[in-house]
Amino acid sequence: MATSPSEQATPRLRRVLGTWDLVLFNIAAIVALRWLSLAAQIGPSSLTLWVLGLVGFFIPLALAVLDLSARVPGEGGLYLWSKTAFGEMHGFIAGWTYWVSNLAYFPAALLFSAGIFLHVGGEHWVGHAHDNSYNLLYGLVVLWITTAFGVVGLERAKWLQNIGGIATWTAAIIILAAGALAAYRYDGAATITATRLLPDFGKLSTFSTLATIALAFQGLELGLIMGGEIKDPARQVPRATLISCVVIAAIYIAGTASLLVALPASTIDIIAGIPQALTAIGERLGLPRFGQLTAGLVALGTVGSIAAWVTATARLPFVVGVDRFLPQALGRLHPRFGTPHVALLVQGVLTSLVLAMALSGSNIHDAYVILIDMTAVLSLLPLCYILLAYPLLRHRATRQAAWRRHSRAATLLAWLAGLCGFAVVSLAILTSMVPPEHSQPALFLGKVVGGSVLLIAIGLVFYRRGARQQAPLANQAEGLPAPDPADSTAV
Repeated sequence: MATSPSEQATPRLRRVLGTWDLVLFNIAAIVALRWLSLAAQIGPSSLTLWVLGLVGFFIPLALAVLDLSARVPGEGGLYLWSKTAFGEMHGFIAGWTYWVSNLAYFPAALLFSAGIFLHVGGEHWVGHAHDNSYNLLYGLVVLWITTAFGVVGLERAKWLQNIGGIATWTAAIIILAAGALAAYRYDGAATITATRLLPDFGKLSTFSTLATIALAFQGLELGLIMGGEIKDPARQVPRATLISCVVIAAIYIAGTASLLVALPASTIDIIAGIPQALTAIGERLGLPRFGQLTAGLVALGTVGSIAAWVTATARLPFVVGVDRFLPQALGRLHPRFGTPHVALLVQGVLTSLVLAMALSGSNIHDAYVILIDMTAVLSLLPLCYILLAYPLLRHRATRQAAWRRHSRAATLLAWLAGLCGFAVVSLAILTSMVPPEHSQPALFLGKVVGGSVLLIAIGLVFYRRGARQQAPLANQAEGLPAPDPADSTAV
């Protein structure tokens, strides 16, 4: 069947991802081993919070992603799903906030990677951990290497992501083995008791940790942003999602337990917790390089994770640019590699600026915490759209005669899962706005809440401008007169 001129003019990306590419992509994108250190800091009760996050958020998100990717396939993922369920403006807000959230996430991931990488060189390198010049240089080098891979195409970029996924998997196996060995030989498991597994829900910090865990499970929706680049998505996506969910949940829960049996929770550092714990075990076993080996794998896995997010999230401004709500240049493809190179380069420049600003006037720890909280607020908001679009679109489908007989139970499940996940995400957003102890509340709220609101407002300005530019074209297509620019009521 012949294609229309508009279809021929629409930029199209190449389908190059298979099942195991998507599995390794999910592992690289979702499994950030830094979350193990954050969770382990509160002790054994974090294990229960991982389970609550799995049941209350990760499983509902997986169900939503599987259903929506089949119901509304194509490049753009959550942008298309939200647009279909709630309209163009809400689709834009979902896509925009998800993209700009990564302008905060990338610097946080780069700072973590920079800190972990220093442990490869042992004590001689660790002294540079609080050196802003080192952290900035490392972050910019890694950012632009991963951006360059994204520009030359997924055929090449997927290998960096796959290597990162394999490194993360290998590091996780080492962490689990070290924890099991510590529990067997040094009675470390005695620190995990039934009483200590019960979280204290009377403390606000418990809910903040649950918010962090929800953020740690986020990422299943990322691969579907590249829906137009997956080979046979109807078969590959469900298979890859199931495998990914099992592996990711096992790594997070068992990995946290391994850190807890290796070191007391009070001594686990927010960034260096993994090499710190494995170095302690290695010294007991007479293997002083044990921690350094794992630090290298974790650093490599983090680079693969950054590559996955850099490559995938650039597809959002590309798709929105194609829809003309963002500058049309973002919708261009590279003439040789067929990649959204303009979107990737713009994303790289903006991330570089955010990293530089985050390091100015803050120590590394404070900058890291602020970036994580900004990421939570901005990246979890689009998940609210996903989790509500899931039952809403299924409910609309059941109203059609062909669906009534078979889908009522599935629709009820969709509402239960979607609302449960929505509640957890809403809680996570609210607790991310609470200033941590020993911080300056006004400064924290100004950076986290004020920065998030400002970025959303900037997006709405782009949307309004794009909608105004599209109105004359839409009216011409329908045979209506173009609106008068002097008319203040024209959108």
